[in-house]
Amino acid sequence: MKKKEAQAELLKPKKTVTERERTFAMIAIPILILFFLFNTLPLIKGFIYSFTNFKGYGSYEWVGLRNYIDLFTDARVGKSYLFTVKLAFFTTILVNVLSLLMALGLNAKIKFKSALRGMYFLPNILGALVVGYIFNYFFTYIVPAIFHSTSILASGSKAWIAVMIVCAWQAIAMNTIIYISGLQTVPEDVYEAGMLDGATGWSKFRHLTFPLIIPFFTINMVLCMKNFLMVFDQIMALTKGGPAQSTESISFLIYNNGMSGGQFGFQSANAVIFFIVIVTISVFQMRFLNSKEEQL
Repeated sequence: MKKKEAQAELLKPKKTVTERERTFAMIAIPILILFFLFNTLPLIKGFIYSFTNFKGYGSYEWVGLRNYIDLFTDARVGKSYLFTVKLAFFTTILVNVLSLLMALGLNAKIKFKSALRGMYFLPNILGALVVGYIFNYFFTYIVPAIFHSTSILASGSKAWIAVMIVCAWQAIAMNTIIYISGLQTVPEDVYEAGMLDGATGWSKFRHLTFPLIIPFFTINMVLCMKNFLMVFDQIMALTKGGPAQSTESISFLIYNNGMSGGQFGFQSANAVIFFIVIVTISVFQMRFLNSKEEQL
């Protein structure tokens, strides 16, 4: 019996690679190679350089964990982390509150709803550097001329607010679209049942709408926090880390001091720590918000 089964297996036609599968492989392999060369390989090399005193040019020596130890005693690095976390925290809250309010308004039964959605999405299409330079001119010349004051970008205590406004203005577009997508998944039957129970206004939103769109809220919160922690273009266009390094984000510090400041090895270590910080915050957000989803 076993011999017959073995013979039957041998007689079965062997599977051959189809032309479709070969085409997919031919497309995927170059993409994987490019991804490795321009993403994975630089990450590996950066991790290796973090254990050296490499300046970005010339020879270098291995210094072990010295760069990582120095990071925790460098006042400039600590200041940049505090600024970046503060900016990301407040901008994330601002963006999600305004995005949700806009989504609720645009999801209502109003005229020209599709056109308004397109208009709200326009800021997301523009490049961050272009937007930054436009707002730089706005904050430097137009606002001071109207209010007869100095530029907010020249204030060490207020310049971060200008950065927050620009980041929020551009990020609200995408978040609004995501919230609109979430609101469209809420069945009308839920609202009809809620109206019979007397749910209106804030009560309707709190007990019916928000619990059903909380997965979209989770997505927006995690993406916002991650993107704002990595803020770079807006800093480059608006303040270049000034005044007096008061708006120097971690990404800008890594780029500025690593590429032109002769601290390539040191800033590579900073980049590794920064990567760990972003992953840790994102995982914490996901777990915390997912637990809230289960409670609701």
